[in-house]
Amino acid sequence: MSPHTARLSAVLALQRRANNAAASAHNVEAIGLLRKALRLIETSGRDTAEWVAARIRVRISLALATSEVGSTADGFRGLKRARAELELLPEGRLRRELDAVITGQRALLLFRVGRASESVALFDAIIPALENLQHDDGLLLARTLTNRAQIHAETGALDAAAQDFHRAIRLAAEHRLTRIEGKARHGLGDLAQLTGDIPGALRHYDEAARILEKAAPGWVARVRLDQARALLVAGLATEAGRHLDEALPDLRRNRVIQDLAEAEVARAAAALLEGQFDAARRLAVSARRRFLRRGNLPWAEVAALARLRADATEVLEGGRRPPARLPLALVEVSQRLAELGLRDETAAARLLAVRLRLRRGESDDAKALLDSVPKPRRTSPVDHRMLLRLCRAELAVATGNRRAALAQARAGLAELGRARDRMGGLDLLCGTAVHGQELGTLAVGLVLESASGQDGARRLFAWQERTRAQVYRYEPMPAIDDPVLAKYLAEMRHVQRSVQQNRLAGKPVTALENRYAWLQREASRLGWYTSQWGRPRPVASPEQVATELGERVMVSFVGHADTLAAVVVRDGRFALVRLGPLGDAVEITHQLRADLDALAPDHLPAPLAAAVLSSARRRAARLNDVLLDPLGHLVGDRELVIIPTGALHALPWGALPSLRGRPLSLAPSATAWLGAASAAKPEPVVLVGGPGVPGAVGEVGNLTSVYPTAHLVDGEKATSGAVLEALDGSGLAHLVAHGAHEPANALFSRLELVDGPLFAHEAARLPNPPDRVVLAACELALSHIRPGEEALGFAGALLASGCRTVVGAVARVGDHASAEAMTDLHTRLAAGRSPAVALAEATAVDPFRRPFLCLGAG
Repeated sequence: MSPHTARLSAVLALQRRANNAAASAHNVEAIGLLRKALRLIETSGRDTAEWVAARIRVRISLALATSEVGSTADGFRGLKRARAELELLPEGRLRRELDAVITGQRALLLFRVGRASESVALFDAIIPALENLQHDDGLLLARTLTNRAQIHAETGALDAAAQDFHRAIRLAAEHRLTRIEGKARHGLGDLAQLTGDIPGALRHYDEAARILEKAAPGWVARVRLDQARALLVAGLATEAGRHLDEALPDLRRNRVIQDLAEAEVARAAAALLEGQFDAARRLAVSARRRFLRRGNLPWAEVAALARLRADATEVLEGGRRPPARLPLALVEVSQRLAELGLRDETAAARLLAVRLRLRRGESDDAKALLDSVPKPRRTSPVDHRMLLRLCRAELAVATGNRRAALAQARAGLAELGRARDRMGGLDLLCGTAVHGQELGTLAVGLVLESASGQDGARRLFAWQERTRAQVYRYEPMPAIDDPVLAKYLAEMRHVQRSVQQNRLAGKPVTALENRYAWLQREASRLGWYTSQWGRPRPVASPEQVATELGERVMVSFVGHADTLAAVVVRDGRFALVRLGPLGDAVEITHQLRADLDALAPDHLPAPLAAAVLSSARRRAARLNDVLLDPLGHLVGDRELVIIPTGALHALPWGALPSLRGRPLSLAPSATAWLGAASAAKPEPVVLVGGPGVPGAVGEVGNLTSVYPTAHLVDGEKATSGAVLEALDGSGLAHLVAHGAHEPANALFSRLELVDGPLFAHEAARLPNPPDRVVLAACELALSHIRPGEEALGFAGALLASGCRTVVGAVARVGDHASAEAMTDLHTRLAAGRSPAVALAEATAVDPFRRPFLCLGAG
């Protein structure tokens, strides 16, 4: 090999290494390699076509890598230099190919700075040329199609984008272009997100990430960024923030400035949903500086809007009068966004300004501004649509047209419901409620303020059902088996078991806990889209509920601002009772639960037990005065169905004096209760005993005297697989095991079994869930209350999956108290009493040490 040939080979090798580094977002490394290649070319002293072509290719790659870590202006200058050198090449195929490459890279840079229409025009011009020039490897055409598809998606040409992505995937499969396939699948995720198919988007993103982790690991951070955006659409701010926190370090390390700044904008949005206003402002300011350094004015204005959104949201949520400068600043940024053609962002800025002007009492200005808001497009996200509905409703309230305000709320919640119906897993269904929270609160407040008489109470009841616990109105669908999800859950079980064993042995557990956290995140991702949770059912009407109640009485509590009220449904009639401050009831509830936790140990010293019991009785009496005494003339001594609100979901209701020994059941909504109120199937009975449960409560075999034909699963037989098999199709399941409530993710609340935890994720997707479940473990009836009164926990997941009734405790329970309560309960259930009646009689003996509730249908 001649020296010149060897040097050219070295140049080409450096360029290949640089392109691989750039494809993995390691642009700083790529720049170093490309500059080294240029030095080799410059010292070669050769100007043959082969050497000129090599220099042009290196300059093209250098321009793109430089634009990623610095200014796009540097990228444009680099491409201009590369084009100038084309004159040194003779006419022919090579020159035409390089000309097309330069044009394609210029089109990509134009897109990056917000000049999408110019970018598409350039791609349209060169793709026919590339089809004629196409080499056997198909790489150049597939890459260009992928780039054009991204811009089609950005400009709303979704069908054209899908055609380009699918064509690129076919070329990638034909020529084994793994990296291109991953990026094209990433693009399909973006398309699904634009059309509101969030489960589909998340599925495509996960497929892309799995492909790119090997082919282009640096690109995975970009996939995580778009996954986070999809999760924000679904209202899952915590999960979105976690994805972004994983991506941001990689983006900073690789100096992918555009994507880094976009990730900061998305992270600001997640922080805002969680009420972290200072963090949102800091991230938005940082992103804007980065965009300005790159010369990307459209994105700089998007970041400016993110900064103002944090200010506006803090003022609105704080109930303060907005300063005049804030709506003015939003109007100014909206004008700049409009000039840049960013319709959705323009609308968001103006809508925030409308809300601020209304808070300032400037209704005329607010109306004029609202009239200038661009109409939503097919691809406008659901949170923008809900903000528009909210502004229209608030303007109607400000101008005295309450009927119009309620019409906007009704239409908005229906629209949100259609978006929710397209969601996949339980988390996505729950999270979506956050976007309609303010709209629903406004409607309930309007109706509550003016409600009087039976008609007013009935209307308030109907509005409550439109706004609370919508996840429970879905009829569960059979789960689609997913071997990867099953593998993750099995490993989580093994890891959790190892953590417990290592702790007992005094060994370190940090690495195992980190592995468990990673597995939980991966299982959560799969759970979002592996199978749709359920088929939507209509919200229950007041008449349906009243008919089903029969002789029972329903009390639906309403919390609005600091006002607490209750709608009582009895004998087909509706009555509204205003109760007083909500905050007082919530505070006493927390205090009562603390007393019950302190009272739970079996061998508490008598003086201490007496003091705590006295405190608990006083607090229970105070709650009784606030919550129930005003309803006494309406509820009489009948069996109750209670629909709590907020923290009242965790109230040990049976401890209240007027409820001691009274049959009652709790449900997250009247719709949920109605869905559970069907004929019971008492057989077969399953008795499950997990490991390490002390005392009589753990001796589930004793219950065989009550249920002689029961299927007993205890001791070494109590594995997760055996328990799930026994639960499937059972009529009554009694579960005794240590458990843990996971507030952050209800589906990973768990029961500890011989081989590790049984997750709610598994129990909730049984083909034929148990009709009735008794959870003898402490606190597994607790729920994490999400926006929209979406109450979820281990018990909640069982109810959502189709269980009719779940009995569980909302506070700690001593072993002896639990064992005695369970024996009393099952003796009465076996005698044919309903769960609500049986539990009322079983807990009346000592309601403060037996804080069990009957959830669902009684």
